[in-house]
Order: sequence, then structure tokens, then C-alpha cells
Amino acid sequence: MLRALAVDDERPSLEELLYLLHADPRIGSAEGAGDATEALRRINRALESGPDGPEAVDVVFLDIQMPGLDGLDLARLLGGFARPPLIVFVTAHEDFAVQAFDLKAVDYVLKPVRKERLAEAVRRVAELRAAVQRGSAPRIPVHEPDPDHIAVELGGVTRFVAVGDITHAEAHGDYARLHTDRGSHLVRIPLSTLEERWRSRGFVRIHRRHLVALRHIGELRLDAGTVSVLVGSEELQVSRRHARELRDLLMRRTTD
Repeated sequence: MLRALAVDDERPSLEELLYLLHADPRIGSAEGAGDATEALRRINRALESGPDGPEAVDVVFLDIQMPGLDGLDLARLLGGFARPPLIVFVTAHEDFAVQAFDLKAVDYVLKPVRKERLAEAVRRVAELRAAVQRGSAPRIPVHEPDPDHIAVELGGVTRFVAVGDITHAEAHGDYARLHTDRGSHLVRIPLSTLEERWRSRGFVRIHRRHLVALRHIGELRLDAGTVSVLVGSEELQVSRRHARELRDLLMRRTTD
């Protein structure tokens, strides 16, 4: 039976997470903390109590963006302890996934939390803890994607898509739809953020709605004063303000 600590500064989110944890038969106990500082005090008591003591905590379900000490800061602090609890990040922000797994997180669950997705995270924690107790696994799992990947939710599981496989991204308000040859994925990241992050990887803005990987542009088309590009089998319009920059980049690319 796992002993869990849930940390979230938003009370409704914390209560919902605790409700779902209490409903999981693998969770023996679940407490809540309203911020990282309170959580750190609770974890310190757990460490003083020892792994088999009454205050012990096996896993922390941790929000990231919180006032003061945030979730990533807390995870870094716990990483310096001799026997830290396992960590599952539970957050509304997709773009911290790489940092989270760099900190040896067991899983990364996106809000709004679904019962099935949280159950998968609990399963991973339970299996890892059991393996550690048997001495057949390291204390911290090897689960470190490189920065060339982006986390997406697929079938209730967080998976990682290679940035090199993404042909273009399309704006959907505060979200972006990432297109690959095998399908598309909706992520909670604004297109402007992806534009800044992927500029050095050969992505260029061609329209207020579209960000395109130069290497995936098959044709540049000019027709009656309008400009478009062919990306795979899809034709995308290029806005007038971006047309000259795109032509220059494509010409430079062909001469390099």
C-alpha cells in the first residue's frame, strides 16, 4: 500500500486529486499540502520517521507552477536526499516535461486529471517501489527523454514525439496541433512559444496560424500574387508579411 502526498496550491485541484487517490486500492493513505514549503516540512518529518515509520511518504504527486517554491524546485531539493520519495508531476503545463524527467520523475500527468491516467501513474509507482524492495531495480527509474522530444497525451498515456518528425504546427488558441506523417497531437502550448523554442531547429513562422519545419517543405508555390508551401500532401498559405523571409531561408538552404 502506497503512502502518498499530493501538493497543489489550488484547493479544488488538490481535493480532486486526493479524491482520486483515495479511490485507488493501491493507495493506503493520501495527505494534501497547499504549497511546496508545507510539503517540504511534511517530507522532512517522513524522512525523520524512516521508511517504515508512521510518517513515511512513498510518492509525491506534485504540481509545478506554485507561488514561492515551485514543484521543480522542490523536486531538485528532494533529489539531494539519501532516500527521497518518488515523484509524479501533475500539472496543466505540458512544456516542463523534459525538465521533470531530468529530475527523475516517475510520470508526468496533465490536468484535468482523468481517473484512468492517474491509475497508470500509480501503477508505475507501485511496480517501481516493489522492484526496489526486491532489490531488482534502481531507486530512481531511467526515464529521461532528450530535449529533441516533446511530450503528448495519447490514449491516456504521456508519450514523446521527436521534434524532427513534426512537419508543422497549427495554432488553436492557447494550444497547438502538431502534425507528423503518422497523425497529429494537440498540446497545451501556444504557437508563439513553439516558434521561439524551435527557431534554432529549422522551424519558421509562415502565417499567424502555422509554424513549419523547413526540411519538410516540398514546394514553394506562387499563384496570382499568393504564396503557399506544400508540406507532405497539405498546402499551407504563407502570409504576405512572412513570404520574403521564407523565400530567403529556402534559397539560403539550397545554396548551403
